[in-house]
Amino acid sequence: MRLYIMRHGETDWNKEKRLQGRSDIPLNDFGRKLAYKTREGLKDVRFDLVITSPLARAKETAEIVKGKRDIPVLEDVRIEEMSFGSYEGMCCKGEGAEIPAEEFKKFFTDPAHYKTPDDGESFAEFCGRVEAFLVELFQCEAYEDRTILISVHGAVLCAILRAVKQNPLQMFWSGGVHKNCGVTIMDVRNGVPEIIRENVIYYDDEVEEW
Repeated sequence: MRLYIMRHGETDWNKEKRLQGRSDIPLNDFGRKLAYKTREGLKDVRFDLVITSPLARAKETAEIVKGKRDIPVLEDVRIEEMSFGSYEGMCCKGEGAEIPAEEFKKFFTDPAHYKTPDDGESFAEFCGRVEAFLVELFQCEAYEDRTILISVHGAVLCAILRAVKQNPLQMFWSGGVHKNCGVTIMDVRNGVPEIIRENVIYYDDEVEEW
């Protein structure tokens, strides 16, 4: 099994450093442009299947990159972005940061001690559902010889890489968040994943680091 695990294209909330979580924010025009360039970069890959988060920004990115390939597109709620509850839509970085809880800073600096808002999702809940998705995927005999495009979100990709590398939660952000449309390529043999390349981009446009 070969996996191409891709972060979605840019949205306006990405650009404004607003927490998206499960808010269903669409791609902006620049995000679509990145997706089309990524499609060109992956045009020779013979994908057999697409798996995507149900959120619009991931689904549209997947559809653009899939192009005219006549292959199934499956949605899986376990690879939706982490939920931030009432913090969603708020600017979380820079001078415009507006999240009231001082504890939120630990989301980036000390994830092992991050306290989620009451209506949000904890790291344990989030990583648990992503890892359940991976276990099922890696052990799926029907996909053993398949090449699969997976369209997800920034924190989801970090959770996937952390699980594969077996890193502690404190290293959740190790390596940073993928750029929009950044792709990690992974092989899975006998249920065991091996990372081939991380955060590959197929465009020259500037995308601000998260």
